[in-house]
Amino acid sequence: MVTVRFLARTLRGLEEVAAREVAGRGCGVEHQRHREVWFRASRPEPSLLDLRTVDDLFLLAGVTEDADHTKAALAAFTRLARDAPLRQLLEVRKTYGYSARAGTLDVAASFLGRRNYNRYDVEEAVGRTAAARLGLRFHSRRNGEAPPEGSLSLRVTVEGTQAALAVRIADRPLHRRSYKTSSTPGTLHPPLAAALAWLAGIRAGMRVVDPCCGTGTILLESGGLSPGAVLLGLDHDPAAVRAAVANAGALDGVRRGSAGGTPGVTWAVGDAGRLPLGAGTVDRVVSNPPWDRQVLARGALADDPARLFREIRRVLAADGLAVLLLHEFEELTGAVAAAGLGVDDVRVVSLFGTHPAMVTLSG
Repeated sequence: MVTVRFLARTLRGLEEVAAREVAGRGCGVEHQRHREVWFRASRPEPSLLDLRTVDDLFLLAGVTEDADHTKAALAAFTRLARDAPLRQLLEVRKTYGYSARAGTLDVAASFLGRRNYNRYDVEEAVGRTAAARLGLRFHSRRNGEAPPEGSLSLRVTVEGTQAALAVRIADRPLHRRSYKTSSTPGTLHPPLAAALAWLAGIRAGMRVVDPCCGTGTILLESGGLSPGAVLLGLDHDPAAVRAAVANAGALDGVRRGSAGGTPGVTWAVGDAGRLPLGAGTVDRVVSNPPWDRQVLARGALADDPARLFREIRRVLAADGLAVLLLHEFEELTGAVAAAGLGVDDVRVVSLFGTHPAMVTLSG
């Protein structure tokens, strides 16, 4: 039996959720570290490219424990690229339908803590060695020039003295969903939307509502994770609803004919402070409320943002849950408690310089 090792990159704070999704695919999780989940599978499994809560997926090529903070560590990165089974991993990558079409190789590196070298030093130590071994041209990122489409991308990540080298499977990061054809300010990062849905524990037949749906990312990710759920997206902004409809149509085009089918979603213009739903009729509320950040609160929420929590409490079934992405959650705990909602779980994530919390609430 051939064992294939993988490295999944994700947002900071989503490592545990991503590991649970990976384990749910029958893979063996080895360990987690900053923004990463390392795991193994008994064979190359194409369905792993459908992982929803990860930003990107790589084949783990090698690990060194000699990546300290000194410039001497650059020799360890060179050895890592020299000794990695790169040709074998390119054959594995081909089973997913990908090859280095552009004839070039690029490297992206990142590390925690201060070092006596920079990311470009690491990228060039690895990239020049790996490109020479594979007969490819090395494309340096030092001047800020993006690599050509179809380039073979390697990733180097360093934590403490441990460095990992990995080969990206797909031609572009997994978080770049093909259905995202329409966007508006405040649109949610798809893996984070998927993590909210994952934490909600949505199952087939459940009625799921996003009262601030924006361009529809949360519900489209919910449908991908839980086919058979009954999904309703509401937003006060007609332009956002039109964008959600367009994205859903693009997803329908991607999935048409696949075994998973297309998640059925009903979209409508509506006020999150006056939900057009009966009391106790919703199993799950999953949402990223505006809170006057990139998107202004509108309708009833403009004058009374806490009304959202009261409406959620009203529509939730007795055993229902709400999973919300909330900024400055500590400032909202009073409004949550006043609405009669209990806090079951709080997980802080890092999102482009901000630190919102994924909060699970129950009635």
